[in-house]
Amino acid sequence: MAQDGTASGGSPVWEGYLAGCKAGAVSVFQIVLIGTYISIGALAHDLGYSVVWVVLSTLVVWAAPAQVIMITALAAGAAPIEVAVAVSLSGVRLLPMVVALLPILRTPSSRLPGVVLAAHFTAVSMWMEALRLAHRRPPEQRIAFANGIGTMLIASASLASVAGFYFARVLPEPLVGGLLFLTPMSFLVSVVRSSRMISDRIAAVAGLVLSPLLALLGVGLDLMWTGLVGGTAAYLVHRVARARR
Repeated sequence: MAQDGTASGGSPVWEGYLAGCKAGAVSVFQIVLIGTYISIGALAHDLGYSVVWVVLSTLVVWAAPAQVIMITALAAGAAPIEVAVAVSLSGVRLLPMVVALLPILRTPSSRLPGVVLAAHFTAVSMWMEALRLAHRRPPEQRIAFANGIGTMLIASASLASVAGFYFARVLPEPLVGGLLFLTPMSFLVSVVRSSRMISDRIAAVAGLVLSPLLALLGVGLDLMWTGLVGGTAAYLVHRVARARR
């Protein structure tokens, strides 16, 4: 269990953790995660993995795109070291989220296990909910609060993986593919909803335009170039706008 290390006998930690569990249980991302991980469970079943394997991959990897890469690459016969590198590179996108979130959550008295657990739980869903809600909690509760959110989200994803695995025989393939599409669409809606500055909107529009264009042109590493070009353009616009104030 994540602990914050406060000197108040642990009650603020439990209060924060239970509040995080409640927030995670009612999060709109539950719908997205359940749909996505039903699809992942069905995919793993069709490719010959065991239910235990798919649940462990959810708990350890905790990133749907990386899990899809791992499941399909291993099934295609790729070398484990190549799969490990591909999954690791896919997970690099979460590092800036961890860097942005942890300063908000931790205090000088935060214990390392709780901080590490919060870093592990940091996926897009948990990150957006923690950024939105954690500042409302007292500082000594924030690590536990974020871990509560992460616990509920990863628990739902694990249960959905099991459900998808056993429903695989009755789920039509178009539905399985459509469920996987829930994740990027939900992230797009969340980005649009939370965009406040002109730079945020420019980055979102750049991603929508550049990503399919580069993929159509056959440019390698299209997602990386989309982020680099679009993010740089948004940052420069932000700097110019600040300079004119």
